[in-house]
Amino acid sequence: MEIGRMHSRRQRQVLVFFVLLSLSGAGAELGSYSVVEETERGSFVANLEKDLGLGLTEMSTRRARIISQGNKQHLQLKVQTGDLLTNEKLDREELCGPTEPCILHFQVLMEKPLEIFQAELRVIDINDHSPIFTEKEIILKIPENSPLGTEFPLYHALDSDVGSNNVQNYKISPNSHFGILTKERTDGRKYPELVLDKELDREEEPQLRLTLTALDGGSPPRSGTAQVHIEVVDINDNAPEFEQPIYKVRIPENSSLGSLVATVSARDLDSGANGKISYSLFQPSEDISKMLEVNAMTGEIRLRKQVDFEAVTSYEVHIKATDGGGLSGKCTLLLQVVDVNDNPPQVTMSALTSPIPENSPEIVVAVFSVSDPDSGNNGKTISSIQEDLPFLLKPSVKNFYTLVTERALDREATAEYNITLTVTDMGTPRLKTEHNITVQISDVNDNAPAFTQTFYTFFVRENNSPALHIGSVSATDRDSGTNAQVTYSLLPPEDPHLPLSSLVSINADNGHLFALRSLDYEALQAFEFHVGAADRGSPELSSEALVRVLVLDANDNSPFVLYPLQNGSAPCTELVPRAAEPGHLVTKVVAVDGDSGQNAWLSYQLLKATEPGLFGVWAHNGEVHTARLLSERDATKHRLVVLVKDNGEPPRSATATLHVLLVGGFSQPYLPLPEAAPAQAQDDWLTVYLVVALASVSSLFLFSVLLFVAVRLCRRSRAASVGRCSVPESPFPGHLVDVSGTGTLSQSYQYEVCLTGGSEANEFKFLNPIIPNFPP
Repeated sequence: MEIGRMHSRRQRQVLVFFVLLSLSGAGAELGSYSVVEETERGSFVANLEKDLGLGLTEMSTRRARIISQGNKQHLQLKVQTGDLLTNEKLDREELCGPTEPCILHFQVLMEKPLEIFQAELRVIDINDHSPIFTEKEIILKIPENSPLGTEFPLYHALDSDVGSNNVQNYKISPNSHFGILTKERTDGRKYPELVLDKELDREEEPQLRLTLTALDGGSPPRSGTAQVHIEVVDINDNAPEFEQPIYKVRIPENSSLGSLVATVSARDLDSGANGKISYSLFQPSEDISKMLEVNAMTGEIRLRKQVDFEAVTSYEVHIKATDGGGLSGKCTLLLQVVDVNDNPPQVTMSALTSPIPENSPEIVVAVFSVSDPDSGNNGKTISSIQEDLPFLLKPSVKNFYTLVTERALDREATAEYNITLTVTDMGTPRLKTEHNITVQISDVNDNAPAFTQTFYTFFVRENNSPALHIGSVSATDRDSGTNAQVTYSLLPPEDPHLPLSSLVSINADNGHLFALRSLDYEALQAFEFHVGAADRGSPELSSEALVRVLVLDANDNSPFVLYPLQNGSAPCTELVPRAAEPGHLVTKVVAVDGDSGQNAWLSYQLLKATEPGLFGVWAHNGEVHTARLLSERDATKHRLVVLVKDNGEPPRSATATLHVLLVGGFSQPYLPLPEAAPAQAQDDWLTVYLVVALASVSSLFLFSVLLFVAVRLCRRSRAASVGRCSVPESPFPGHLVDVSGTGTLSQSYQYEVCLTGGSEANEFKFLNPIIPNFPP
């Protein structure tokens, strides 16, 4: 068994050797690119198509993309043009801090076939920060006997920019005693020192106030100021001096809080209070103030906060020793952080393919990279997976690995694999990281979606609001993954005249049906269409179901009075002989309602009358009859207002106004009313009115005949199928149609309008009922 294991390991070693040999040219260096910080998102950096020597089609088919360290996508690749663009505004100070140059490493990954190109992006600094003094007021106590040329250290200004954009020069406001020198530290930073050019005299000038200005090297330069308050003191002529100008210390990054870092010591030749020294940090940064503390009496420097080698590898700390007379000296503490193996390896998954087809060998399942922020052996790693899986782990370039299938897989045997990636570093003690991935094996698309019903019926009340949800269809697919994802669609209607696309829409994801516009029962009572359900497999499988939508009527049409015409310029007058018997038919109010069912059932009632009790209206057909015998005492002119109301909920109504004229007999010509003036001008106007009335009644009669014919034709077509009934064009609204056979035009009476009269006298009219011969 041991011999077999050794033989298997040798085979794997040989296999890895050949894989590394084949991939030795897979990684290449693209070079360095640069971009100025604060450049707008989407700015052009480079054209990778030219740099890689590839075509646009090849970059798209090989699925080229950008991989950045730490999964921070600072750049984006526009595959259509091959342009490398910025993905966000880059802030050099945020990305690299004081480090210069600011380099961002990234890789260009080609998946088919796998190829990785190394590149780096340099972020160029701009002068976007002004120098800032941490102390806005600097207080100096200078003895009056200080010799000429004595230098006094001042706080330096901080500038987040680097290079020439950092602080380059210092200036002091004009005065007769002091000048300013700009000096440079070992790390390249410039700091100011005040130089005494003229002797001080405390009795003559006990204090001075100066303005210190820091200028950077930008174009134009930026500046920052601080106030220098100088107090001239007496006779303390010896400043503290440190035993060493520079202290170098190394501490491990896992040092505990309170650990002693170093002890500094200074001496002062003065005695008494002038020789008593206190220690402090000189102009510390925020990080150093939080990390270190100094014992003012002993000079011991201890840790307040744990250091991290991966964040900062070294610190430069300045210690100040001040005597009782205000004189001070300073030294520098160079603190080097020593790395320990305190970070486990990190696995960054760049690509993962799941599910994978079951019958395809040597498929790239995953591409990942391994990193360890530690240094030396602490940052070196080895990677592995379980040995009993049909997968191989192949090393690539720059700590990249690919996970591929070793042979064709069988879904029926195993539908899912759980793979554990184990990465171990070489430090002491060794740290490891395990990353679990699940790989599923896909199936073929062999089941079409099936609707829960083959026929759906939905009801919608007319005058609905647009985008109303009218119902849902549902289909299921027994496959898995994308093969089971169902999308819904409307199929072309069988009736080419049905505007289906403007009537309904369907949500492709959940099968919800919505009415796109308000439906009108009087125009469309029902319609049918087919919906389709298709999966997303390859090849695509689909099925369909029939949907029928029934529109329910609503009481949205008020009764419309056909006779007497209400919008005429001259009112229509009904003539009634005074000898008429009770129940004499005066006229009939003819009205229609565009609705159907009980919404179109009309009833009539007399709303107003000049003389109550003289006339009556039949509630069901609108006929106006005399209620009693007429007498000579009854008024000649009567005005009747008839209310026409449907049976809807809520009911709608309309009114018709009738003008009735009582005459002595039909054998006598109609004479003007006694109250009318006998002037010739009034006779002429009355003639005009009569001519207009005759024309109106004639038109009304013609339109009534056409309407009757249209209603008869509509009833015959309705027996065969539910359709739409149109009405000939007329002065009436086009939407008034008799769709249910219950309107007033379908009563058992129809009236013929007869007109007579001479050219010299006023005309009159009367109505005769005609019993129509309707087919059974």
